[in-house]
Amino acid sequence: MIANLMMYQRPQLVEAHNQFWMLIRAQLAAAGMDSPETLSQDAEEFFVWTHPDLTLSQTCGMPYRTRLHDKVQLVGTPDYGLDGCPAGYYRSAIIVRADDARTDIDAFKDATFAYNQTFSQSGYAAPFWHVKSKGFWFENRLHVEQHLESARAVATGRADIASLDAVTWRNIEKYETFAKDLRVLEWTEPTPGLPLITALGNDPDLIFEAVRTAIEALDAHSKSQLGINGIVQIPKEDYLSVCNPD
Repeated sequence: MIANLMMYQRPQLVEAHNQFWMLIRAQLAAAGMDSPETLSQDAEEFFVWTHPDLTLSQTCGMPYRTRLHDKVQLVGTPDYGLDGCPAGYYRSAIIVRADDARTDIDAFKDATFAYNQTFSQSGYAAPFWHVKSKGFWFENRLHVEQHLESARAVATGRADIASLDAVTWRNIEKYETFAKDLRVLEWTEPTPGLPLITALGNDPDLIFEAVRTAIEALDAHSKSQLGINGIVQIPKEDYLSVCNPD
């Protein structure tokens, strides 16, 4: 068995994620389902997502629709209460340096775009379609592997522009001192948020209820740290209808 909640993990949130998992695990046990004692937060993402004994993990919308949707079961989608988004949805903050005089994204056509992964909905697909509608895509790109490093690359001048998932941006604003050197240029259109998944042989409804109850049982501090309001069910078709980059 394996489980993790790695997508929004950062040092300040380790205890909150562990508390969340303890509550989920207790609910699963009460329903008769075994689960791993601890989260495998440092495991390689696709190893976890495709593991035949996956209890629970959170993935990104793009790998879910391109590589995972027929190999796992959709449990539900956490709702992070994001401004400008329906429950369970999220969007990307397109960020630039605070002192960059450019105010229109068209002016960044030849700029260096930092991105985490080409299979990231918020870091790659969302900005791709956002600027494609304006007739271009960034030819100068810097691959940095993580949203945090995309933001840092812009703040330090290695890149000029990046696209960050709204929850990650909220955490960067809260915890990173270099956030003051950045500003949001534009926001992308909302899409379904990061879904929770489980292996094909498990009961997704049972796990959904365990997560829902665990969120309700979280202490106020942990819930505030994770920024999580609840869990919703977004149809699989809504994920699959989102377009992939060309």
